[in-house]
Amino acid sequence: MTEGGGNGRAQAAAVDGVVEPPSDNATEPAERVPKANPERDTWLPRWLVAHPLYAGWAWTVMWAGLIVLDEVVDLAGWTWYLLVFVAALPTLISTLVVLQATPRSHLHAVDATVLGHFFVRFLALVAAFMVWAASVVMSASISTTIQTVIGDSEKEVTALGFNLMLAAVPLVLSILWMAFIVRCAWFLRRLRGWRQVPLKTRVPKKFLRGRPRLKRVVVGLAHPGLLLVAGLGTSLLALFVDAVELTLNVLE
Repeated sequence: MTEGGGNGRAQAAAVDGVVEPPSDNATEPAERVPKANPERDTWLPRWLVAHPLYAGWAWTVMWAGLIVLDEVVDLAGWTWYLLVFVAALPTLISTLVVLQATPRSHLHAVDATVLGHFFVRFLALVAAFMVWAASVVMSASISTTIQTVIGDSEKEVTALGFNLMLAAVPLVLSILWMAFIVRCAWFLRRLRGWRQVPLKTRVPKKFLRGRPRLKRVVVGLAHPGLLLVAGLGTSLLALFVDAVELTLNVLE
């Protein structure tokens, strides 16, 4: 009797060969779980459902190649920003969807050691100190440069200072964006691990319930490694190619 009931539940959970990974959350009554409808997600290509992470890597590599080509060919300036955004778009959207649907309470029951808890905060303090030290050095360098280039004209010094502040906005936004990407990747690692199709996840059972094909694609694209490469990599490009170049132009 028990074996027959288990087979029935397994058949109900499988849709076109796709089985939803079990969740670490408490199971819900069977009568509350709607039946999967395979007709709703037939528009998804079979190869994408089978290998969502590979598709994400291929997408990122293709657009990264176009970014390099754009730098070589020197197309319109705005195309570079568009290519950088599109390169990270699939994994970024999937990540935001998964994180938005997951309450923070689902991450409380984590087997984290006391040493790991304090070591992460130690690294955060070291990073904060490095950022503070870099800001002090940059402030002193900028002040010296302004005095050398402008002289004692208070009006011109103030104008150049505002220009430098505006030029630093992309730099600051890039740093904050990289911190956001790293933080999202950290939570993704705790939610679904590093596998392309995780065997167990902490994603709520109600997330895309009854649509296992779409859920497999979204969870597969919301991969911490893919997010770091696509999101953090493009942010580093924006930091070193755009923000620094803009600051140097202002100094000149």
